[in-house]
Amino acid sequence: MPFSQLGLSSKVLDGVKAMGYVDPTPIQLRAIPLILGGKDVIGSAQTGTGKTAAFALPILTRLDTPQKEPRALILEPTRELASQVETAFRDHARFTNLRVAAFYGGVGYGRQMEALQKGVDVIVATPGRLLDHLQQRNCRLGAVQFLVLDEADRMLDMGFLPDVRRILDQCPKKRHTALFSATIPPEIETLIQWAMHQPETIEIGARRSPAETVKHVIYPVADSQKSDLLLALLERVNWDSAITFCRTKHGADSVARLLKKNNHAVAVLHSNRTQREREEALRGFRDGKYEVLVATDIAARGLDIADVSHVINYDVPQHPEDYIHRIGRTGRAEARGDAFTLMVAEDAPHVYAIERFISQKIAREKLEGFDYRYTALFDADKRGGGGHPGKATAVRVRGGYVFAPGGGRGGRRRRR
Repeated sequence: MPFSQLGLSSKVLDGVKAMGYVDPTPIQLRAIPLILGGKDVIGSAQTGTGKTAAFALPILTRLDTPQKEPRALILEPTRELASQVETAFRDHARFTNLRVAAFYGGVGYGRQMEALQKGVDVIVATPGRLLDHLQQRNCRLGAVQFLVLDEADRMLDMGFLPDVRRILDQCPKKRHTALFSATIPPEIETLIQWAMHQPETIEIGARRSPAETVKHVIYPVADSQKSDLLLALLERVNWDSAITFCRTKHGADSVARLLKKNNHAVAVLHSNRTQREREEALRGFRDGKYEVLVATDIAARGLDIADVSHVINYDVPQHPEDYIHRIGRTGRAEARGDAFTLMVAEDAPHVYAIERFISQKIAREKLEGFDYRYTALFDADKRGGGGHPGKATAVRVRGGYVFAPGGGRGGRRRRR
């Protein structure tokens, strides 16, 4: 069933089309009609299954026209998630006159106050900063019709549930509530019973394992050589198209400049790019105009990007779920794909967390012929071992790995 048959408004459908979405994901197919129908919804699904659009699209459709006070409140556990969800709402609402604002800590109050004074229809907020605004009487929640508790289990882990309860106390009792969480521990069950009215439950199978058609490799390297190793990989490895993920917008711009300087056709995708620039980047990458797409995690979630031969994690993701989302851009529809991760010493805890999450040991390799500088990751205490035929053999040691000589991969020339 296409988006056009789900009951969404024409303006919201225009936003969906502009974002590059093609078909609804399973959670979107099931959640959108329920939220449009005014039902409370529990969505048990991992991050990256398309759940932001599952609640954003029907909420924007139901809000329809702007008003002075906020009528939708989306609570997120971190400023990064709040920023991503705000960007998604703005993208979906671009053909409406609805106003969206994000409230989170770590930044000043000026722009947030300005948004409130102009009027906000949708607030995306972390609990702490929103409570600050409420306590200072900068905003009121008496007109809220739609409440979304996103990543509820992460909010629980971070100790935010008492703050969430205080916020809910200031919302109308008569409202539509949606809760999304990868897991539903007992504390979340208690919150559901207290905050929701006869909710419908949607369970989407958690995908904790990457596609079997994806080959994973970690390349340990000194931090000072990350950019050199990236260039060497793109020069020596057999590839057709690649997405390179960076942690920050500034980092993505820096890597893109480096690749352009070295004669790669590059597009950039992050939240500071205009909608027109994002659409052009995606279209150009799909059509082969660009061979490399450099992106932040905005490109890991929900976008229709197929036929990617390689994903390169220039920066190791800080949350294991994000690794799954990133590498899910390759190895799709039973096609083969490669996922490379550049690992510096400080990344070790995040890499081990990823391996625990996917229940899979990822091979460490050296690129043959690359002039490596010393890094603590190469310190040896020959305990354990392992390896792959024809490749570098990785021996586990305290604090890292030591490598026996191995082969890099060559092959056909990359596309120009």
